[in-house]
Amino acid sequence: MPENLSSQLEEYLPPPVLALAKIAGKEGSELGQELYLVGGVVRDLFLGRANFDLDLVVEGDAIKLAQELAKNSRAKLTVHTRFGTAKLNYPGFSLDLATARSETYSKPGALPTVKPGSLKDDLIRRDFSINAMALCLTPHRFGALIDLYHGKDDLDNRLIRILHPNSFIDDATRILRAMRYEQRLGFKLEAETEKLLRRDVAMFDTISGDRIRHELELILKEAEPERVLRRAEELGVLSQLHPSLKGNGWLSQKFEQARQSYKQTSLPPLYLCLLIYNLTDKEDEEFILRLNFPKNSAQAMRYTLQLKAQLNSLANSKLKPSDIYKSLHSYTTPAIQTNALASESPIASQHLQLYIAKLRYVKTLLSGEDLKRMKIPAGPQIGEILSALHKARLNGEVRTRKEEKVLVYSWLKGNQVKPPAG
Repeated sequence: MPENLSSQLEEYLPPPVLALAKIAGKEGSELGQELYLVGGVVRDLFLGRANFDLDLVVEGDAIKLAQELAKNSRAKLTVHTRFGTAKLNYPGFSLDLATARSETYSKPGALPTVKPGSLKDDLIRRDFSINAMALCLTPHRFGALIDLYHGKDDLDNRLIRILHPNSFIDDATRILRAMRYEQRLGFKLEAETEKLLRRDVAMFDTISGDRIRHELELILKEAEPERVLRRAEELGVLSQLHPSLKGNGWLSQKFEQARQSYKQTSLPPLYLCLLIYNLTDKEDEEFILRLNFPKNSAQAMRYTLQLKAQLNSLANSKLKPSDIYKSLHSYTTPAIQTNALASESPIASQHLQLYIAKLRYVKTLLSGEDLKRMKIPAGPQIGEILSALHKARLNGEVRTRKEEKVLVYSWLKGNQVKPPAG
């Protein structure tokens, strides 16, 4: 008889989420459909980890059930008819519904061909046993555990295990997910899974750059992504993304320093730039091309290496703040932050940090309109005066609006067409 987890589920889910799960099970039953809670939320229930974005599988018609649930509710309904899926967004959580389906792969790395199927079909297509468990939400079986592939045993033994020998061949992105789950959860790859992973690392050549990049971006959002990257190097995976990438102790140290220095939301782009910091320009371009990085990411990666090549000029203790600003204001923030962490020159690092913390925020208090009211004619002189004022503010020569006006009047009084240069 299947294990029943109804009491654990009722303790785990917040009351509004639990109430919705029960309503969905009841609505499905009235439509003659079986409804199951699947995937990560079942895994995290056992692990005691919060996860309230629910994935539901319907043996029947997921879209029809979603439309019923959307009636008389505050949920926003999004339907994907082609895939037989729907999403309900509620305040604070979401509900994804999918029609149970089977899938086949025409060739390694191809996107699967899917068709309606049973719950068993739906679970076997998943990546790992710990993500292939389900809980029934139909009222008369509410909380019944469906564990066809021994996911609970693998959770108890802290193992990551694929469901069939061709799993990594069908979809090599599962290799990156395997390491991400392993390091996030503190698990180990099951012995045969690790053996197959090592065998199949070359299958990354069958996967598009966009799909690989998506998995890398998820890794860089982990609490300690350096653990995944170190494991990826150990297993021969990192070199498949680019032969010169390293997941070594230097990278671990810099990632840790990044977490101590910057906000969590700014970390993934910074991690990416640290990852490529020791590549050459040519290697960086190869990596950008292979993973088809979008414009902003590619620009930050290029700027990181361009700025690295110019760090000697920032290692001068006599530089004025305006000199530092002039050297750095055209670079992206991740590129500057990366070099501040990675530079071997304490002086250059101090200058980079000064720019990040203060100089980039310095603005003149007077505007172009203020200058016009001071009888300065519109034209190039306005921009020149504002630029000179900005330089004076950076260097601490003026601090208030009044001091800015006095400085401008001093330039005008001297009958200067332009503010003093230099």
